[in-house]
Amino acid sequence: MTNIGNRIFTTIERPSKGLVEQFRGIPSSNIGDIMNRLYCMREYIRPMGKTSSVVGIAFTVKVPDGDNVFLHRALDLAEPGDVIVVDGNGCLTRSLMGEIMFTYAQNKGIAGFVLDGAIRDVDALEALDIPVYAVGVTPQGPYKNGPGEINVPVACGGQVVMPGDILVGDGDGVCVIRAEDAEKIVKLARGKFGEELRILESYRKNGNDTENHQRTYTAVTDRIETYYY
Repeated sequence: MTNIGNRIFTTIERPSKGLVEQFRGIPSSNIGDIMNRLYCMREYIRPMGKTSSVVGIAFTVKVPDGDNVFLHRALDLAEPGDVIVVDGNGCLTRSLMGEIMFTYAQNKGIAGFVLDGAIRDVDALEALDIPVYAVGVTPQGPYKNGPGEINVPVACGGQVVMPGDILVGDGDGVCVIRAEDAEKIVKLARGKFGEELRILESYRKNGNDTENHQRTYTAVTDRIETYYY
């Protein structure tokens, strides 16, 4: 027997809070586009309460199906501004957390949760101000036996999440940004967001720019020899 599968790494390398905050307000879609659409979590990772906007630093947890004892431990080890990311193996037969844990985390300043698994007490999230993403909901409670791991690479929503990654989520879903790429990505994503705002404002004030739209997309359809009838 080894300690693999039963480990806690208490220290992670976090990007600066200033860098993390630069992502706030940028749509996940713009960030995902900048990363060539390869770093968005799958569509089944969905916001579960009234608050769907999340920006923070990944604090990762790996648990057995339907067991949350290491998630409880993570609540005490994580720092304000962390997003706790749980690899629950997509298990939906038992919830990994509910209202008491949500409230405990909110009081600590945890930035949010992203769980590849289930939660319960979903109605309570309407009265709380903490973003929670999960795969599903069940009233069935968890085991508390372990083992588990904290701050190891995990799989969540079809993406590998490393401790210290930056997570950005909104109503569309969640993007994963490697800390070493963040400065470049935030500049490009902010530029893309600004350009989209400019186009939308022009459409609202002046109507559609049909000529530019046709020029952009007929270039693609003509290149692939589309036939018109």
